[in-house]
Amino acid sequence: MPLQKIQFAPGVDKEGTEYTADSGWFDSDKIRFRKGRPEKIGGWTKLTPSSFLGICRSLFAWASLERVKYIGAGTNLKFYVIEGVNANDITPIRSTTGAGDVTFSATNGSSTVTVNDTAHGAVQNDFVTFSSAASLGGNITAAVLNQEYQVLSVSSANAFTITAKDTSGSTVTANSSDTGNGGSSTVGAYQINTGLIDYVSAAGWGANPWGDGTWGSGSALSVSGQLRQFSQDNFGEDLVFNVRNGGIFYWDESNGLNNRGVNITSLGGASNCPTIASQILVSDNDQHVIAFGANAIGSADQDRLFVRWSDQESITDWTPTATNTAGGVRINSGSQIVGAVQTRQEILIWTDVSVHSMRFIGAPFIFQFTTISSDVSMISPNSAVNARGNVYFMDKTGFYIYNGAVQQIPCSVQEYVLTNIDMTQSFKVFAAENNAFSEIIWFYPKTGSGGEISDYVSFNYNENLWAVGTLARGAWLDSGVLDGPIAASAITSSDNNYIYNHEDGYDDDGSAMTAYIESGDLEIGDGNNFMMIDRVLPDFSFSGSSPEVTMTIKGSDFPLESPSSLATATITDSTKQANVRARARHTVLRLESSNAGYGWRLGGFRFGMRQDGRR
Repeated sequence: MPLQKIQFAPGVDKEGTEYTADSGWFDSDKIRFRKGRPEKIGGWTKLTPSSFLGICRSLFAWASLERVKYIGAGTNLKFYVIEGVNANDITPIRSTTGAGDVTFSATNGSSTVTVNDTAHGAVQNDFVTFSSAASLGGNITAAVLNQEYQVLSVSSANAFTITAKDTSGSTVTANSSDTGNGGSSTVGAYQINTGLIDYVSAAGWGANPWGDGTWGSGSALSVSGQLRQFSQDNFGEDLVFNVRNGGIFYWDESNGLNNRGVNITSLGGASNCPTIASQILVSDNDQHVIAFGANAIGSADQDRLFVRWSDQESITDWTPTATNTAGGVRINSGSQIVGAVQTRQEILIWTDVSVHSMRFIGAPFIFQFTTISSDVSMISPNSAVNARGNVYFMDKTGFYIYNGAVQQIPCSVQEYVLTNIDMTQSFKVFAAENNAFSEIIWFYPKTGSGGEISDYVSFNYNENLWAVGTLARGAWLDSGVLDGPIAASAITSSDNNYIYNHEDGYDDDGSAMTAYIESGDLEIGDGNNFMMIDRVLPDFSFSGSSPEVTMTIKGSDFPLESPSSLATATITDSTKQANVRARARHTVLRLESSNAGYGWRLGGFRFGMRQDGRR
């Protein structure tokens, strides 16, 4: 049969059906487009050898004056500073009891130990470290008690339970001799309350932990009852980080990795520091620490539209005077600030109904605020990213770019993404840049995925091409301070929570990574006649060892008919042509790789094909 060269339109188009994606690509996974050609994305390997506690939704990299590289990683349970491959727990301490304020009680035959501490303030899954405790008399020794524990359950405002363990983490069961209370010197150091892995949108009954608020009251979620998200930025070689709708903390690099972050209100010289905020950042050009959604001076209540900033080059002075640059402004649009992103010349601020510009202008006003758009927002606090001078962001209505003005980006997969995203957990959406490939990636939870991030949509901003796929990543950090991009897994099982080096090799951390791309319907002429295909001359660029791509030709006779497999062939780096036999009105080409150790990029295809009648 005569050979015909098939040219596929670049990018994935899912705005219609497979039939309307004629001569284009309709579906993909682990595929990107580069110079109009589809290729398998790069692989990933573990950065951290041990899994961390909780799901990470914030990553930030910076370097010390000695050029030591650090990564800040915030999860729903902990906050870590990573140096090299070691994750160091610097989660701040919320409160520390006086000696003897904590006592224990155990039951013979049970591993559950009750901790008694008046007004402990802990919630389920919180962490507390005990010290100076004495043995209860049996298996529950001092060594068992004097370590970090996670709260198993909260019995009351004055008591909670833990599961006794030895220093290796193995469960310890009390015996009949465990009748003591731990002595009169026990100290409990409570870390800041943990957060949730899921977003809870409601306020009022059931929104807060039991006993929080008056009977029947409708109150906002407490910090411990929210999806845990962090924002972070470096202040010189030190780190400033914020629990969303919680406190602002500071980690002094010179104190070392064995020291925890502390609330900025506890620092020497602290003056009217915000006690609560939705997000923080440090402005690059003018060195102000900026708190979004903060409490006003003289009030303990959070104002979710209030923006405050410190004195220039100060982390502790937030009191506005005639001789400093501290100040604050309330944005009178919407009900809350959702997020903020720093650009070269300004800071963009999204409320739930509008976008605003915050630009440093100096005394006496310090910052100028301008409304950019009044009819668009962002879908989550992390759904915007600054890439090469432009800001790309996602709203509940589509994808947008800010390049001096807000414009919607034409998207060939928009309906697919917005239809399938789990909007109840849309606050988890995370935007990332992979600048080596001119990509913006939005990771999002798909309906039916259990509420956690499971899928992604990618946009090549140089070529205006889109692709879709599956990948559970809760946070991403592009190359810059680091040599390459890294990302954190978003899996509810703690055994699978790692940070990975991306674009590293071809595989899923040493295991095979399945990648595929599938075309829309191909037809001859107007599709009235059948086509016969008897051979394929593939064109691939392979890398790695033992490459192998499975080519499947599917076919159907009518647009609404599900295509069935007609022919399959294995393509390797030595394949010159593949002999097949396929006959249908409409054909679909699927290319898939599922073995480890190689990458591939598609060139062109030539088919031996001819028209074959109407019946």
